[in-house]
Amino acid sequence: MGSARITLCAAAVAAAVVSFAPAAHARDGGVSVTPASPAPGSDVALRVGDCAEKTATAVSAAFVADVRLAVTDGALVGETRIRSSLTVGTYDVTITCGSSERKSTITVVQGTGRPATPTSPSSPVAPVPAGGGGTAHLAATDAHAAGPGTAHAVTGLVLAGAAAAAVAVLSGRRRRGTG
Repeated sequence: MGSARITLCAAAVAAAVVSFAPAAHARDGGVSVTPASPAPGSDVALRVGDCAEKTATAVSAAFVADVRLAVTDGALVGETRIRSSLTVGTYDVTITCGSSERKSTITVVQGTGRPATPTSPSSPVAPVPAGGGGTAHLAATDAHAAGPGTAHAVTGLVLAGAAAAAVAVLSGRRRRGTG
């Protein structure tokens, strides 16, 4: 009875999480756009799963340039950037796959205030904030002001005293032959 109750509770929690989780991508007319609601200046990935052609083209007033879609993992995929000058709203997307056209939409939302991240080496962004890692905070502080204080000195003396006492005890045991 206990394991059945745990299983039911776990299923209920999983259902609640799935129902409240935001969608990772929008899907409309066989076309998926990731992220589902991009901000102006951000990158998007398009995926068309039910096209028999090896290439296709996606066109939208929201895109910086037309997107050439190519086959990857059995679907047509491509990437583009949303125009940074766009206003919030819904924009049409037309995918030409062989002799057929598909219509979809993309909803552009208010930006987050951070620059878009490039998805390929062909779209560089400068300057690059590189290096530092775990020591970056040290470069921003004065080394003399952040040096060891009294607490560090006392801790060092206590540890040195404990080490000296341990060495003395162990060497005394060796002399007596009990170690």
